[in-house]
Amino acid sequence: MKTRWVSRFSRTATAAAIAVGLLATAACGGDADKKNDSKDAKTPAASDSAYPRTVTHAMGSAELKAQPKRVVALDMTFVDASLALEAEVVGFTTLSGGGDKLPAYFGADSQKFAPKATPVGTLEEPSLEKIIALKPDLILSAKVRHEKLYKQLSGIAPTVFSETTGGTWKDNVQLVGKALGKEDLAKQKVQDFEKRAKTIGDSVRKAKGANPEVSVVRFVDGPTRIYKEDTYTGVIVKDLGFGKPAAATGTGFNTEISDEEIKKMDADDIFISLYADEAGLSKKTKEKFQANPLWKQLKGSIHEVDDKIWMSAVGLYGANAVLDDVAKTYKVDAAKA
Repeated sequence: MKTRWVSRFSRTATAAAIAVGLLATAACGGDADKKNDSKDAKTPAASDSAYPRTVTHAMGSAELKAQPKRVVALDMTFVDASLALEAEVVGFTTLSGGGDKLPAYFGADSQKFAPKATPVGTLEEPSLEKIIALKPDLILSAKVRHEKLYKQLSGIAPTVFSETTGGTWKDNVQLVGKALGKEDLAKQKVQDFEKRAKTIGDSVRKAKGANPEVSVVRFVDGPTRIYKEDTYTGVIVKDLGFGKPAAATGTGFNTEISDEEIKKMDADDIFISLYADEAGLSKKTKEKFQANPLWKQLKGSIHEVDDKIWMSAVGLYGANAVLDDVAKTYKVDAAKA
């Protein structure tokens, strides 16, 4: 899994030349839809007067002459952040076997802020030609994803990269906020999430009379993973204030376990997800774990959750959907505004 993102990035010299040659036409979306400029009275307005501006990022800096109107996001993390910050997304990448539409957890905002968004290849292999055709004025991704494509991408439009994704998802929202001139909105959205998570966590503790210990486990086409604190879901669990077993404590992304180490996942509540790999290896691993006698010795309650939301979403929409699941699991108010 994690070794596959960096494969197959070679490009022809022709594609690179096209990218550089079309810089002038791809730079600013000019008269792109302006319907997103209207804001609710309670929503912080974009800093239109703060352009031109320089945004420092993982690969250097990007010069933005005007507020971006057409965003291509090459990782779902940045689709999430762009939609949350009310920017128009015109292009996105897909996961292998994941379909060519934006995930359902974006709700109505997909149509509101990305009505014409089209795929520009897969996360593993974005298409420069498709990106060029969309004439973006901002491209978003992460160094860990597309470092080898940065030069070509920055030749198409101003390009902003975070260092990585996962546990840094809140920081990535703030980075996108800087690029879009919406720092205040980014800060508000993150604070709203943290407030909601704390409210739900407090409600759970009140209802149970104790703080639950939880573990988040993922079956993949490789070693089974118990997620630690420096991951997307690890951050959510921390914001909820829940306890964790030793295997989920600390940093280092995850604890990998075999079916002989099942007890390491035990907690009051165990949330498990299944990665939908094409070969079905994840499902076979899960079945092997469940067939082991140690599985029946787990004391915690097991809750199966949507892998797309709990593992792949990595952003505000996904994190809020996780909170929905948590509130439903513990039968407490979802604390929605």
